[in-house]
Amino acid sequence: MDRTTRRAALALSATLALAAPLVAAGSAHAVSTADRPTSSATADRPTSSLAAADLPELLAADGPDTLSDVVRDAARDARRDVATNRALAQGTKIPGAELDAALDALVADGAIAVTARVEKGARTWSGAAGTRERTGDAPARSRDRFRVASNTKPMIASLVMQEVEKGTWTLDTPVEEVLPGVMPADVTIEQLLSHRSGAPTATDWILASRMTDPSSFDEYFAVMDQEVTTADYVEALQSAPWAGEPGARYSYSNAGYVVLGMMLEEVTGRRVENLLQYRVFAPAGMWQSAYPDDPGVYGPFLHESAHTGPAGAGWYDLDHWDPSLFGASGAVTSTTEDLADFTEALVTGRLVDAETTADMLEPRTVDQADAPEYGLGVYRVPDPCVPGGWLYGHDGATYGTMSINLTSPDGERQVSIGITGRDLVYPALTDEPLYDPGALLTLMMQETC
Repeated sequence: MDRTTRRAALALSATLALAAPLVAAGSAHAVSTADRPTSSATADRPTSSLAAADLPELLAADGPDTLSDVVRDAARDARRDVATNRALAQGTKIPGAELDAALDALVADGAIAVTARVEKGARTWSGAAGTRERTGDAPARSRDRFRVASNTKPMIASLVMQEVEKGTWTLDTPVEEVLPGVMPADVTIEQLLSHRSGAPTATDWILASRMTDPSSFDEYFAVMDQEVTTADYVEALQSAPWAGEPGARYSYSNAGYVVLGMMLEEVTGRRVENLLQYRVFAPAGMWQSAYPDDPGVYGPFLHESAHTGPAGAGWYDLDHWDPSLFGASGAVTSTTEDLADFTEALVTGRLVDAETTADMLEPRTVDQADAPEYGLGVYRVPDPCVPGGWLYGHDGATYGTMSINLTSPDGERQVSIGITGRDLVYPALTDEPLYDPGALLTLMMQETC
């Protein structure tokens, strides 16, 4: 393998290993296939011919800070700045000019488009910068839609908790009771919601299993246009290395949320798309949100592009990829306004009752230093405005878009961001990312005080 090909393979290895965990908050640590937990229902099931040893680079790369770390660090920076800036802490308005300048700076650094929103009681600021398409000239607008990726997860978690409230199941209900043979017998709903099942994230495995050349970015992006079914995720659960035993530790898993979507469809007899529309989008007032299962975008939408640097062919435009790749773990499209409406609805009792909300917000991972403080589909970061307080929400990243959405627990303050143009080779081949969303997010958090 020549030097150029080796560099491409290394960058793509990091991309495949990290793309799915970055889709919300965490990095899985692979164990050998022999250590994968099994149950009587799965032990005899045939597995894929694709073995972990076939893809050593694709599965061995361990990542840098995840997007949740960026959010946490921004919250801490905002808290420090507010504590040392009395005028800011006692401010009575949102200075839009400074925020507008921060949007422009992010695009100048390399983002294609950014749309952002700050809500503080009755006052709202929203803005956008950049262009809807990498090669186009239509300006991005504050109400443009984008792929929210793992900001889908708290929406799925809300549906699951609605079923818990109905008595359909409890948090301790084993997956095995609802979907026999899909997961080890001791994996529970609570473990899936909090990413403590030990299941692989699986998205990376599915993509890798469809490739013949692990150094080819062209092939990597080409296989994204193939449909991914729930059966593909089940196959990956049987074949990919697991991160550990159920309940042992936090390890981010897209597959866990795909399974939750399967469970919801099994007990309700309705598609996830339908459940989200009538039990999340409508009550939250999310009129611009959808759950697509086919490639392509339409209307005022921020198109996705991935940057591969010198290891690939620079930029790849990604309108072709199929959102079924993420399914219930991350297929929703939305706007910053709708995302803010969702978190407000979640914490103010429009989706689940107050006791259920409190349970969702309570982190299950505080004893694990390398994990975000993750509850049931929601994590928390320090609230810069309230000493000892917290902001709650999620983040998400597809292969060309990042999103962040946070709220105060009373629903009075929200920040939400969508950014297109994602750097997929940092830090495998570069010391610095194309851009850093942390500065914008810090400023937005400060402006809610």
